[in-house]
Amino acid sequence: MTTTEWDDVDRYIVDTLVQDADTAAALQANTAANLPAIDVSPPQGKFLYLLAVTARARRVLEIGTLGGYSTIWLARAVGEKGQVVTLEFQQAHADVARKNLDNAGVGERVDIRVGAALDSLPVLAEEHPEPFDLVFIDADKVNNSNYVQWALKLTKPGSVIIVDNVVRKGGLADADSQDEMIRASRAVVELFDTEPTLEGTVVQTVGSKGWDGFAYAVVKGETD
Repeated sequence: MTTTEWDDVDRYIVDTLVQDADTAAALQANTAANLPAIDVSPPQGKFLYLLAVTARARRVLEIGTLGGYSTIWLARAVGEKGQVVTLEFQQAHADVARKNLDNAGVGERVDIRVGAALDSLPVLAEEHPEPFDLVFIDADKVNNSNYVQWALKLTKPGSVIIVDNVVRKGGLADADSQDEMIRASRAVVELFDTEPTLEGTVVQTVGSKGWDGFAYAVVKGETD
């Protein structure tokens, strides 16, 4: 298949299964605010929602808010009594996200924390929050392994950890790559392999965002 055909398939999926005014409006607002177009695609957003619903997640940690597109899907998944804590580096992005979340009717479920995630995560841990049921990591790629290590401290057996954009157009397979994002992706996959409390895999994806994929892991329990 060509990339044009990938776009055609994504368009059909959106038209048939992901017709959603609030998330579409969020993408339009992000564009108007000149945010980079690096959100998950609409089919991926709904897939993320379904993963959270399947996991019966009531508490979600998101690392990398941008304009709140994926945050809306996650906030819907946790329900009215759930909570999403999302970490965003830039205040301007967080301001756009807050408006998008409020407009989508899920703002009260979302705690946006602004600053470098590696600064925010220790503060969050010191609050001794209830464990998160799902962690979605979609921020600066070079720190992905650090984010996974923090996710392990903030989750419990049965929790899900998802790391986006690890395939890098096939670069994941290049052991000799000097690209820091590819090296970071390989480090995450290898961490999933060596960390005894994680069971994980990688799923490749194609579509309007090109060729990429995500790493998916479950935190193992004592009897696993």
